[in-house]
This record gives sequence, C-alpha cells and structure tokens, in this order.
Amino acid sequence: METVYETRLPAGSHWSLVMRRGTALTLTDAEGGANAAVLFYNPENLLERYNAPDTLKCQHTFRLTEGHCLYSDMGRIFCGIEKDTFGWHDTVCGVSNASLIEKQFGALNYQQARNARHQNGYDSFLTELAKYGLGKRDIAANINFFAKVAASDEGELRLIEQGKPGASVTLRFAMDTLVVLHTCPHPLSEASRYPTAPLAITLDGKRQPLPEICLARAENQRGLRNNHLYYLSEGV
Repeated sequence: METVYETRLPAGSHWSLVMRRGTALTLTDAEGGANAAVLFYNPENLLERYNAPDTLKCQHTFRLTEGHCLYSDMGRIFCGIEKDTFGWHDTVCGVSNASLIEKQFGALNYQQARNARHQNGYDSFLTELAKYGLGKRDIAANINFFAKVAASDEGELRLIEQGKPGASVTLRFAMDTLVVLHTCPHPLSEASRYPTAPLAITLDGKRQPLPEICLARAENQRGLRNNHLYYLSEGV
C-alpha cells in the first residue's frame, strides 16, 4: 500500500476528491457507528454519475459488499469493492434531510454550536456538489457504507446494524471518479443523540487494476470493456 493521503472526518461533515484510475480509497469506521453516504461522478462529464438500479440489477443484489462493482449510468464501472470487513452496505435508503434531523435530534445550527451542529445529509451533499457546479437535480440515489438495512415480510425497511469499530471498505477505481461523501446520520437511524463517530479516509496511490474478485461476474467483465472503450484514445 502506498498511502499518499489520509484524514479523519468528523460526524456531520462532507468531503470530496477526484480519484484516479487504479488508485484505491479506504473508508474506516474508526470508533464504531459511522455512516458514509457516497456519490460518484465522472469528472470529465459530470452528467455521468452513479446509477444504483443498474448496479443492483446487473449483479442480482440488494446490498453491496466485497466483489461488487459500482456502475455509472453509462454502463461503465466507477470502482469495485476490493475489500470489505463490514459485509453489508445500504443501497436504497438515501439521505436524511433538515426536517428529519430536527424532528429526531432537535434544531442546532452553526451559529449555536459551530462544528457540533446537527447537519443533515441532503444539505451536506448540496454544499459539496456546489464546488463543482452541481445542484439539486444532480443528487442521485447514494450508497450508505457501514449501514445494514433489511426488509420485513411486510416490506418495511429497518436499519439493523450501523457500523462497528475498525470496519473498513476499500474501493479500487476503474476510471477517474469524483467522489462526494458526507458523514451525517443514516435516514433510518433510531439514535436518540446526534452521532459523533468519525470516518477515517485513506488514499492508496499505487495504481492497480480491478481485482479478480470484482470480475467474477460476466456483467462486470462487460462493464470493464466499456471502460476500456472509453479510454481507447489514450491507448488503455
């Protein structure tokens, strides 16, 4: 591993970075209970972004874990999950909003509490996306890493596990990708106090291809061929 960047993101924060092809990003639930809501975009064409339905249906899954690939709406692979010690990441529940957070935890803004304010996921995404000229219409269905969500027989979704100390997930990127994330509470969280669990972020600059575990499915092999076609002019 060639660590070229690392940081620790407090709960209720937002962050973004353009990852380059072949590099890897590791997210770690440092203390237990972290939520990492993530979106992906093509920095060369911001209209291309993460597509949850295609990601799930082409891999016949409701949740994401090691070996799964994360697709764009152009049929290309942003990245693959190279390693995962948590085992289940939510793909369908979206983000919290201001009214939900206020109802659950009470109103607490920056003027009152500075960085300990009660931030919500929707506004966090908007704040980070604005740095790239993106806005409300550009928020797609996101992934919530470290969140295990299951459906009852009646179809009710419940958050049954939220992180664990030291759990990590490593994403290996198959194309240049703008990663946008926040660490606000999961929308199905039943916590009585606003979470404080931080997220550790580590960037591995050593460039490697997608691991074989991500290419076991024929669908993912086809997706990777779309990537190769996209970068054909560069001789890749």
